[in-house]
Amino acid sequence: MLTNVLDTTGLPPRERVERWMETTARALLSTRLTVPEPEAFRARIETMDLGPVQLSAVSYNGLRSQRPPRLIRQCDPELYQVALITSGDQRMCQAGHQAELSPGDLMLYDSSRPFDAMVHRDQGTAGSLVLQFPRRLLPLPERTVSSLCGTVLEGKRGVGRLLGNLLTETAGTHADLSPLDAIRVGHTAVDLLAAVIAQRTERESRIPPDSRRHTLFLRITAFIEDHLHDPDLKPAVIASAHCISTRYLHLLFQQQGTTVARYVRHQRLARCRRKLAEPAARSVPIGAIAARWGFPRASDFTRAFRDAVGMTPSEYRAAHQHGAGTPGMPGPRRA
Repeated sequence: MLTNVLDTTGLPPRERVERWMETTARALLSTRLTVPEPEAFRARIETMDLGPVQLSAVSYNGLRSQRPPRLIRQCDPELYQVALITSGDQRMCQAGHQAELSPGDLMLYDSSRPFDAMVHRDQGTAGSLVLQFPRRLLPLPERTVSSLCGTVLEGKRGVGRLLGNLLTETAGTHADLSPLDAIRVGHTAVDLLAAVIAQRTERESRIPPDSRRHTLFLRITAFIEDHLHDPDLKPAVIASAHCISTRYLHLLFQQQGTTVARYVRHQRLARCRRKLAEPAARSVPIGAIAARWGFPRASDFTRAFRDAVGMTPSEYRAAHQHGAGTPGMPGPRRA
C-alpha cells in the first residue's frame, strides 16, 4: 500500500531541502538539488511497491534536480523511470533531448544517464506519478529504449492514455490491492510502457536522421538568438542546455558550414548594426548597444565590427544616418 514517505510542510524550513534529498535518494535516485528559495520549499512523496516495480506520487515547487556522471558512478540501480505529469509545467534533459512537459505527458528516463530536470519557482507546484523498475524487465532492446530517453511520449491518447489511466487508478485504489494484485498491476504497467515505446519507435524510424539533426540545429540557433545578450553564452552552456556534448554541438555547426563562435558573433553584430541604424537610437551610447548584445568590452566590439563590416561602429552609424550605402555582412550558411 502507499506509504507517506515525506511531507516537508511539517518540517522546519531549514531542514526541508536536506530531508528531501535524503528521502528521494532512497526512494528514487540520488541527485544534486538546487532550490532557489529553500525556506519556501514544499514537497511531498508517497511510494507504492508493485512487486519489483515501484510507483511514486511526487509533488514539489521550484527546484532543479541534476544527476551528473559522478553520482551515477557512485550508485546506479540500473532503472528505467517513466513519469506521468499530473500538474504544473516541467523541463527535462537527457541523452541529447530536451522535453517541455505539461499535464498528461509521459517521459522516459534512465538512471544510468545524466539528466537535468527543472520546475521554475514561478510555476507553482508540479506533480507527477513516477513508475520505476529494473531495466531488465522491459522486453525491448536497450538501443531501442535509449533513443527515446528524455523525450515526451504520447500520454493523452491511445496506449499512452491507457498507461496514464492505470497509473492514476493504481495510486487512487492502492488500499484495495492484494500483494499479488499489486505485482500483476506492476507488470501490466511495464507491458503498456513497452507498447508505447514500440509505437513511438515505429514512427521515429520513418524520420530520416538528417531531419532530426536539422530540427536540433534549429532549436539550438533559436536558443542562441534568445540569449545573445548573455556574455557567457559559450559552447559548453549551449550544449548543456540541449543535453548534448560540446563535440556534437561543434559537429552540427560544422555540417552547416560555420562554427558556434562565428554564428554567435554574426548574430550579435547583426543586432548591433540594426540598433546603430535606428534613428530613435542616435542618443544611445555605442558601448551600451554593444553591451546589450553580448560585447562587454568596447575594444573587442570595435575590432569585431570593423573586421565584419569594414568600418568602425561610429563610422557605420554616421554613414547610415546620412544615407550612405554600407558593405554587407556575410552570414553563415543555414539549412
